[in-house]
Amino acid sequence: MLLHACCAPCSSAIVEWLLAHGVTPVIYYYNPNIYPQAEYEIRKNESKRHAESLGITWIDEDYMHDEWLQAVCGLEHEPERGKRCEQCFFLRLRQTARKAQELGIKFFATTLASSRWKNLDQINAAGQAAQVEGVKFWGQNWRKDGLQDRRNELLKQYNFYNQQYCGCEFSRREL
Repeated sequence: MLLHACCAPCSSAIVEWLLAHGVTPVIYYYNPNIYPQAEYEIRKNESKRHAESLGITWIDEDYMHDEWLQAVCGLEHEPERGKRCEQCFFLRLRQTARKAQELGIKFFATTLASSRWKNLDQINAAGQAAQVEGVKFWGQNWRKDGLQDRRNELLKQYNFYNQQYCGCEFSRREL
């Protein structure tokens, strides 16, 4: 499985669960929405540190923030969980599906489905729409069955940086 990771805190319990169930994910870090770039680098480095501590393959995609801005152009004033988020999810998950196809991986999922900042229905719809030939989206509610509590435990255990906004400059302004 190719696991799109938005950040280390959100992926930690998911990766642990996958490994416990016989699935070794390849972690894919593609988050051109994160702003400013210094925030992006912090989250990227934490994700990489986590994957390396577990011996899991970790793939970094280019930042490409300007392309992301073009993709959400006209949606800047949408509220959190609005159309901008839907477009952002689709963009990131379509790229994840393409990367999975390139790597010959048949399934992809996302840690976005664990974030308290996100709408699960929007994420699942984007994942379904983002599928490409030979690659299926694995929609999962990563907030249930104690995974949210486990996430919080792992956050402390690994001493992860824990961001207080989804990542884009438009969500940041709502703080």
